[in-house]
Amino acid sequence: MEGDLEGDAAGADPHVHVEARVVRGEAGVRHVLASTFGLVGSLPSVVSTGCGIRVPYAMTSPRPDRVTCLACREHARAEHLRFADLVEELGGQPGSTITAEQAREVAARHRGLAAGFGEGRS
Repeated sequence: MEGDLEGDAAGADPHVHVEARVVRGEAGVRHVLASTFGLVGSLPSVVSTGCGIRVPYAMTSPRPDRVTCLACREHARAEHLRFADLVEELGGQPGSTITAEQAREVAARHRGLAAGFGEGRS
């Protein structure tokens, strides 16, 4: 599978990255499936990252305190801020399945994650 990796990710990249789809990460989807249906899908061996390379899944994390790739940190920060704005906007719409208060809570959690990814930037 080394052919699936690009550049330094083939073995010399020491950084921990975030998945490109950090807000909709595969681990969250797996958890929902497992808790709802008792089904567990296989984890991908290689994933696309926020900085645009492909790395082994084991070299990624959704946690701000673990991610060392600066480009991935910025990507995750921007994605969490974008998602927070979207949730807050949609939560207040007529027919929404969540209340405006719930939307504000989710938005605040994602803004907190964005702030965590923003720490340590130069």
